[in-house]
Amino acid sequence: MLIEKLQPRDLDERRKIIVPGDAQMTTIFCVEHFVSVAKQAIKDHGAFFAALSGGSTPKAIFECLTAPPYDQMIEWNKVHLFWSDERSVAPNHSDSNYHMAMQAGLSKMPIPEQQIHRMKAEENIENSALAYEQEIATALQGRTFDLVMLGMGEDGHTASLFPHTEGLNIQNRLVIANYIPSKQTWRMTLTFDCINEAENIAIYVLGAQKKAMLCSVLFSRYQFETYPIQKVGTPTHKALWIADHAAAEEIIAQKDPG
Repeated sequence: MLIEKLQPRDLDERRKIIVPGDAQMTTIFCVEHFVSVAKQAIKDHGAFFAALSGGSTPKAIFECLTAPPYDQMIEWNKVHLFWSDERSVAPNHSDSNYHMAMQAGLSKMPIPEQQIHRMKAEENIENSALAYEQEIATALQGRTFDLVMLGMGEDGHTASLFPHTEGLNIQNRLVIANYIPSKQTWRMTLTFDCINEAENIAIYVLGAQKKAMLCSVLFSRYQFETYPIQKVGTPTHKALWIADHAAAEEIIAQKDPG
């Protein structure tokens, strides 16, 4: 297992990083990390609570995760799927993060239907965010997520916490509806409070198009209104950044993260 051979290195008190290799090796590492966290959670408390992300890298992770040999490594009947954010579209829309995850293979896994918790962001999004918050509280029963999956946008956003939007500063909520002026649309998203309480936070950054932003986010001064993803991670719950060689090219030159 690749995950047994590689160890992340600390960047600071809130963040650690690992660069497993090229895109294929990095995807395999992400899959093995998912499996490892799931197994540990099920061993510890009999269930695995994960908040999934959208995007091309999670799609590749789900496709690999739901194919041999990884599909046999998790007790899928003990898995609870949530989402870290969702667009305001129907569940069968091509832009839906839920739709992507299901199409990428998760629909064929033996997860009880009541344990697949879709974000219903297509209508009454503010009320639906409150309902989803209650759904999380009911399912987790005082626990936090075992894993929150995140990506990084080329503008430094994560989940649907975009630069200079109202959702960046909302506290004491798990889920919110966040209006994105640059896209003239609403999105549903987990909050920083919710994300940063998770037992494991994984941020996937793959591809050369992300290398300049990755360097800025990790090494420029803290300015989360401009780079929201800088707010992810705490000393208690460090964020694990997983980057491939192409994305990490500039930071390898600065700080050899391994």
